[in-house]
Amino acid sequence: MIAIILGTRPEIIKMSPIIRACESTGTDFFILHTGQHYSYEMDKAFFDELELPAPKYNLDAGSGLHGEQTGKILAGIEEVLMKENPDVVLVQGDTNTVLAGALAAAKLHIKVGHVEAGLRSFDRTMPEEINRVLTDHISDYLFAPTTGARTHLKSEGIPDEKIIITGNTVVDAVIQNRELADRQGNILSDMGLTNQGYFLVTAHRAENVDTKERLAGIFAGLTAVSQEHNLPVVFPMHPRTRKMMETFGIMPELLAGTDTPEEQMIRADTSKEQKHTITICQPVGYLAFLQLQAHAACVLTDSGGLQEESCILKTPCVTLRENTERPETVEVGANILAGTDPKRIQETVRTMLARTRGDWENPFGDGTAGEQIVALCERRVCEE
Repeated sequence: MIAIILGTRPEIIKMSPIIRACESTGTDFFILHTGQHYSYEMDKAFFDELELPAPKYNLDAGSGLHGEQTGKILAGIEEVLMKENPDVVLVQGDTNTVLAGALAAAKLHIKVGHVEAGLRSFDRTMPEEINRVLTDHISDYLFAPTTGARTHLKSEGIPDEKIIITGNTVVDAVIQNRELADRQGNILSDMGLTNQGYFLVTAHRAENVDTKERLAGIFAGLTAVSQEHNLPVVFPMHPRTRKMMETFGIMPELLAGTDTPEEQMIRADTSKEQKHTITICQPVGYLAFLQLQAHAACVLTDSGGLQEESCILKTPCVTLRENTERPETVEVGANILAGTDPKRIQETVRTMLARTRGDWENPFGDGTAGEQIVALCERRVCEE
């Protein structure tokens, strides 16, 4: 039996191919949702949207300081694992849920499989880096997405027999979920957007949004990019980012309006011929966002997952960070690091738009990672 432990929406997305592979092969499994970001009640629509089965267990851990949250999740997972006694626990990525799930299983002598093992930003100030390194070193099966990830693991002394290159489940997820998205609606039509006629932006990392200078730099860069290319900027804004924008009193020069009546009173002083605006809206559903991502002229983001997805979707990407744990996207020419300096943002967008769109190889596998991981777990359990 496989226990699939997840706690955030990116984990649900990247675990969705594994869940579907378990269903298609008749593999015995259950899902444990820790509720690290949202309660299951808030995430229920997300599972429904992706046509996934409901979790068997929901911890509703909620937010909190890293130690407090990790400890709470650890205790809840331990109780479930003692009851269910699965053969393998699968965790994905680098969240507190991942570390807690791996640690609980390891202490109970249950095999741990780390999906997306071996990623490194080499920045220990990032809590995600701590989580992924520790999880890799207590896992039994390390499902590395690329040869580069495998090299990182081997350089840290992890035995080669524990490492399996499967590709990244994000490829499976993009292929499978893109089909769902196209079946369920057309967000471009709903928002009055055209193919490659807008920039798409996300920013949520603490190092960006909790520092006034960096957040202001991002908005200044977005303003310059929108003006230079005469295209609107669509910014589905994370609640944390919105809160900090208001706290710092940052008012983008080209703000075109957002989704509350009071904010819709704010308009940029532009003529009808001009398309440059920054439109802030509420976060959209995952499938709708996938459509926006696929058709954007360029994606600007500080999200690791969006760097991968944009690469797979053949959409140019500019990363609003100084480092990335997805260097393959930069190496193949699908992504470029900009940080938060306005001039660098403007220059890197110009560089990406000058490249031939999609003229790069997908470095993350052939879209069968989920099937490979389930088959490998079953085989290893039988062998051991």
